[in-house]
Amino acid sequence: MNPPAIETNGLVKTFGDNRAVDGVDLTVPSGTVYGLLGPNGAGKTTVVRMLATLLRPDGGAARVFGHDVLREADAVRSRVSLTGQYASVDEDLTGTENLVLLGRLLGHGKRAARDRAAQLLAAFGLTDAADRQIKKYSGGMRRRIDIAASILNTPDLLFLDEPTTGLDPRSRNQVWDIIRIVVASGTTVLLTTQYLDEADQLAGRIAVIDHGRVIAEGTPGELKSSIGAGTVHVRLRDAAQRPAAERVLAEELGTTVQLEADPVALTARADGSSRGAAEQASRALARLAEAGIVVDDFSLGQPSLDEVFLALTASTSQAVPA
Repeated sequence: MNPPAIETNGLVKTFGDNRAVDGVDLTVPSGTVYGLLGPNGAGKTTVVRMLATLLRPDGGAARVFGHDVLREADAVRSRVSLTGQYASVDEDLTGTENLVLLGRLLGHGKRAARDRAAQLLAAFGLTDAADRQIKKYSGGMRRRIDIAASILNTPDLLFLDEPTTGLDPRSRNQVWDIIRIVVASGTTVLLTTQYLDEADQLAGRIAVIDHGRVIAEGTPGELKSSIGAGTVHVRLRDAAQRPAAERVLAEELGTTVQLEADPVALTARADGSSRGAAEQASRALARLAEAGIVVDDFSLGQPSLDEVFLALTASTSQAVPA
């Protein structure tokens, strides 16, 4: 059997008194997108830097395609590429010049480097900007050229460290499409992100990390079901009835009710099996009607990853900087 793309056991990294990574265990299958989800300072970037051989672990073990990141660092580097949180290209050069320069540094001949640059610029929708300086690119264009630079030589494993931070929705969707194309070509992607919808859209499995520890791991569906079978969403006709509706839902569902920014909206988790959650929701709706509370909209849906994340990290205090 082929080894996993990534395998860590008790991975540790300390900075002075701060234990930034505190015994992380991960297994990432080849040919997938694996999400590493957590708040700022959770330890995500530190994990990536150790796996990419940019930091030495202080404890535990890490292997990339079976190669130890300490003893076989050169073998690891030959199979990985990293796109960090900030663009690594030269802003005074054009898109073509950046890719040709990097291609030559990677060993491509002059013609091959130019052909590969043109191919990537076309694939990423940047042909019209090929002769423009990077400093004149938009944020989304910069991220696309940065990812293009990372796959001049197609890596077996691509680390994407918060690749869409600060991008507008359209640019984020374009980067997501690029990630899907990269994975379809056979590359494994380790994606770190703070965006719950990004992990939900792209990752087959997700590890939630906080305070340097993995606090949950599984498919998006498994993580959602771990905090309850469903989420009750209620919209009232009269905002003045929201305090009464909150009391009724809390009593019937036996859980904390979240008051949304919309003054007529409330959300609460329904625990138990899917059938049990539906029965709870039905009883809650009946109780609201009995109390004379007019409901304009009532729905039961699967918890979002946002709700999973908030539930899992609710008890954590200030995180250690990554």
